[in-house]
Amino acid sequence: MRILIALTYYRPHYSGLTIYTERLARALVARGHQVTVLTSRFDPKMPAVEMQNGVQVVRPWVLMRVSKGVLMPQMPFWAVRLIRQADVVNLHVPQLDAAPIALLARAIGRPVVLTYHCDLHLPKGAIHWLANQASHFANRISSAAAQVIVTNTRDYAEQSQFLKHRLAKVMVIPPPAELPTVSEQDVQSFCERYHIEANRPVIGMVARLATEKGAEYVVEAMPKVLERYPQAQLLFVGQYQNVLGEEAYAQRLQPGIERLGTAWRFLGVLTPQDLAAFYHVCRLTVLPSINATESFGMVQVEAMMSGTPVVASDLPGVRQPVQSTGMGLIVPPMDADALAQAMLRVLDQPQAFAGDVAMVRQRFAPQTVAGQYEALFYELAEANRQGQVGRAG
Repeated sequence: MRILIALTYYRPHYSGLTIYTERLARALVARGHQVTVLTSRFDPKMPAVEMQNGVQVVRPWVLMRVSKGVLMPQMPFWAVRLIRQADVVNLHVPQLDAAPIALLARAIGRPVVLTYHCDLHLPKGAIHWLANQASHFANRISSAAAQVIVTNTRDYAEQSQFLKHRLAKVMVIPPPAELPTVSEQDVQSFCERYHIEANRPVIGMVARLATEKGAEYVVEAMPKVLERYPQAQLLFVGQYQNVLGEEAYAQRLQPGIERLGTAWRFLGVLTPQDLAAFYHVCRLTVLPSINATESFGMVQVEAMMSGTPVVASDLPGVRQPVQSTGMGLIVPPMDADALAQAMLRVLDQPQAFAGDVAMVRQRFAPQTVAGQYEALFYELAEANRQGQVGRAG
């Protein structure tokens, strides 16, 4: 099957959405499908067309950025060309180009699957307000054109301001998560390279340093944790410098982080092998997200795959991994005191939050997830061939 996947940012951009899409695309290729990703050339140094792990990546040039979105005048040309070559189109939103691509796909006669990652909540400001409105408009059009809307959990769909009005089209497919297998020697080597002291209680956070991730509440919670565990250390993994649209947020957090001294360290973006070792080093990880921009949080599943418990915000979708596995605690969002108490409880009794790691690995394996997408794509393509999926309008 020929599958066209479209989204605003793909590798080497680093975010949960891009990681999800990359894992899905690679798993579909491994299952024998021809996959093309249509995305943005957000860095002009990147090639316009290339192969990545068997996936063809096509990047129209970017004229300008609008908040976290981009304007690509060549997008319609590439969209028409690639849609005609595809059997099914899979759009990952939020993305401003989702609406025209969805309409073109229906006009050409191709089924559309919309993967809805999250509601968009941008900071205050005129430009961000305009970007929000454009995104909402694009979502309305693309969802109307789509036969199926895929989301991570029913919990999130029922609470989402956008999805709760479109539940008849919603299909739940969990996000793909994977980690390389690491040995004790790999973990030891990781600790040596990053100067992580043995037996020091390590708390992990894996994210971009972005407003919706709620890092400031971890900064506020850490002094209370340090009162009981003076040697505890928060290790932040992920992009923390020059995050698109988050420069002011990083500056606002800097004084509080500096006051924590060596109790807070940035490790940057890690390789998959090092990330797997990192999770084994952690006593627990935290996911203190603050709003519906976070719809699930694959990083907590990655931690659970390593047997590491999680403290996560009690948000629709985000709370599901902890609730379904028992491997951690959920706390009210934007509550540093509750976050600190939960972190201390897990540090005090880690054995109380053990779970079925093998089950977690199987449920969220990219091949498991790709198999569910594959079945959906085949169903829609067959209905399209029989004339049961008509053109838009």
